[in-house]
Amino acid sequence: MTAIDIETKRKLREMGATALLDAVEAQDEGHVLGMSFEDRLQILVDEAHSTFNHAKVEGLIRRAGLRYPGADLRRLDLVDERGLDRNVIAQLATCSFVDRQQNVVFQGFTGSGKSYLGCALAKQACQHRIRAHYIRMPDLEEALVLAKDKPQGQTKLLRKYAAFSLLVIDEWLLDQPDEAMRSMLLELLERRYDEGSTVFCTQYAKKDWHQRLGSGVHADAIMDRIVHNTIWIDTGSQNMREHAAMTQ
Repeated sequence: MTAIDIETKRKLREMGATALLDAVEAQDEGHVLGMSFEDRLQILVDEAHSTFNHAKVEGLIRRAGLRYPGADLRRLDLVDERGLDRNVIAQLATCSFVDRQQNVVFQGFTGSGKSYLGCALAKQACQHRIRAHYIRMPDLEEALVLAKDKPQGQTKLLRKYAAFSLLVIDEWLLDQPDEAMRSMLLELLERRYDEGSTVFCTQYAKKDWHQRLGSGVHADAIMDRIVHNTIWIDTGSQNMREHAAMTQ
């Protein structure tokens, strides 16, 4: 394959084929000497596709808004000490639960690594080219307040967060939601039901949720859309912040 002229390079860039052009320019003539055109083209396309996938994944991770962008399910500390089931974590890493529209709850004491696990799971989804997003519940409440002052603000807010295949809500029920927030949560979870997976990171056990959701019909309806199709994971009482500080 001979050197590409300037006009051909321009056309490749114009078509969005920069990754292919880079692969052509990086190909070592000595390594492919004697290979057929078809074999060389296959190598180029494989390299360009790998670059394209990497850029796609990096973009998904960047837009996911992760609190811990470096979180990784493959690098969890004190797995046995925290009582985490390695088989369950390995199964979550396949992201098959997203295909089944299952939810996940990480529940444990303050500092037990719930947020890290939520971010790691969202990042793993991005690596599977699944559109994921992370948000703290206090930030979601603030977004609702701001949306009320904009034309169709709440509708747009619901549409935005309902669209993610995987949504991580951190600090779930840290503050007890008011009536407006409970109504929004019900509508959001209704839109996501059988359409996407939601991850809840919380220090509150399931038995406390109903009371913190107001103990009324909204609480009943919200719980009904969560508890029946959810993987529950106890993150234990080990303080991972203290552990991280000690190891550093």
